[in-house]
This record gives sequence, C-alpha cells and structure tokens, in this order.
Amino acid sequence: MKIGLLASNPDLYSNQRIIEAGEARGHEMMFLNIKQCYMKMDREQPEVHYRGGTVLNDLDAIIPRIRPSMTFYGCALTRHFESLGVATLNGSVAITQSRDKLFSLQLLQKSGLDIPTTGFANSPMDTTDLIEMVGGAPLIVKLLEGTQGRGVVLAETRKAAESVINAIKSLRANLLVQEFIKEANGKDLRCFVIDGKIVASIERVAAPGEFRANIHQGGTARLVKITPEEKKLALLAAKTLGLRVAGVDIIRSKKGPLLLEVNSSPGLEGIESATNIDVAGAMIDAIEKKLHWIKPKKVDLNLSAEPSSA
Repeated sequence: MKIGLLASNPDLYSNQRIIEAGEARGHEMMFLNIKQCYMKMDREQPEVHYRGGTVLNDLDAIIPRIRPSMTFYGCALTRHFESLGVATLNGSVAITQSRDKLFSLQLLQKSGLDIPTTGFANSPMDTTDLIEMVGGAPLIVKLLEGTQGRGVVLAETRKAAESVINAIKSLRANLLVQEFIKEANGKDLRCFVIDGKIVASIERVAAPGEFRANIHQGGTARLVKITPEEKKLALLAAKTLGLRVAGVDIIRSKKGPLLLEVNSSPGLEGIESATNIDVAGAMIDAIEKKLHWIKPKKVDLNLSAEPSSA
C-alpha cells in the first residue's frame, strides 16, 4: 500500500518509527509536511497536491499526526483526503473534537465518564465562583490550546489562582479551571488505544518539584498494570471521541480513576521505551485491518532444484 504520514517534523521519533514500521511491512511510506500540502476543490476532479505539483490522490491511506498549531489546516487536509476516498487512521471530526479540551470534556461527561471537576467561564467577574466551583485552591488552570503539559499551571493559593485566571483572561485566551488531585502525587497513566484495544500502558511520574507528569516536561515512564476499571474508562473515552488511535490520560484519585485528556496524536517514544512494545507497528496493522489488506505470499522459486523423476 501507499501510505502518507501527515505531520510537521520528519525527525520526530514517533514519525520516524511509523515510517520504519510501514516500510518493514512492505508498504510505500511518504512523509507529507502539512504546510506543503494544498487542495484543489472541484466537482469533477478534486485533488491534494504536494510541494509544487505532485498529486496525492493515489494514496491508499494517511496517518494524520497534527500538532496543535496546525489543527485547522491539518484537519481541513484530512477532510479533503476523506472526500477523495483515502482511508484515514483517525478521522477529521474525531481529531477536531478531541483537540478542543472543553468540547471533549463535555462529550466525555455526556457519556457518563468520570472527569475531574472542571469549570469554564468567559468573564473575569466570575473568577471567585469559578474557583469555588472546583473546590478552591490549590487548583489547575489549563489553556484550551495547550499540549504536552504546556499551558498548564498549578495555582497553590486563592490569590495565585485569581491572578493567573485574570491574567490569562486579559489576554483573551480561553482556559479551564480544574480540581487538583493531590493524592495522585505527580503521577498519571497513559493508555495507548488502537482499534478498541489497549496495546500498551505506562505510568508517568513527574520530575522532582514538578506536578506535570508529561515526558516532555521531564517526567519518566514505567510499565504499569492497569485495573479493569481503568481499562474500561480508557476504551470508552477513545470510543466516545471516535478515535481509532488515542493516548488516554488517566489520574488515580480517592474517587477512583478520572479522565484527564484524550490525545489524537500520542507520542510513541516514552511508551515504546518503557514497554518494548511495537506500538508503531500496531498502528500500521490497524490500517491494514481497515483496508482488509492481505500480505502477499512469498513464492519460493527454487531454480536449482533437480526435477523429480517420473
């Protein structure tokens, strides 16, 4: 098959591993820089072009790995590929709604899944009640557009919380206020879901003095055995958002496991290193399954063999 990896950085570990995994299975893999793709919309002959003219309509599938800053354009490209009949590992609608932290939490809540108590408001006049809504300080303040732990602040006192919330609102940025789960002690779970199955799970531990367990913020990862309740929560979260591939983040609390976030382009380095599981290969397997691809059988042509006597 001819598979395109729709992303931004060809040198990223995750992207290199997916290319390697696809080539190891005999597929033609193409790295497609999102910024260098463009679309032709036409009733009779819609197309996607790349780098000055290469037409990409002959792709069998694409794997979208869209960074937050490229969500709008990356999802537009994914939609266009979908309209051409190109299979996508994660669909444009699923990626779009998972990227919107507020919308995704509303969808998860609507499906009856447990999340940390979260508040959202538009006016600075609501700051005091917003803080009370989530149980007071300490609390977490999150930018809706943040990722990999960026745009997440721990406000340890009410005064600090008011200052952070009002400062961010003054910049006209959207934010969530969320209860702080102290008993988690700087740890969370990352469950990697592919096609309705958890292929790998790790526990991420924050660096000393840090409350965010993200690997990109200096956290470390180790293999972990998740509970049946945590497994069910992760699978339902991915299903609710319509993601065939998802990194589901869960935190352990006194109330039981709580969903933190669902990532449509989860990184592979931390989870592959900690578990020694070929997660990239499992992603390629998911595309093969979606397209009902059957690996060609090798034909053994032993020309040196002597003909048998009749």
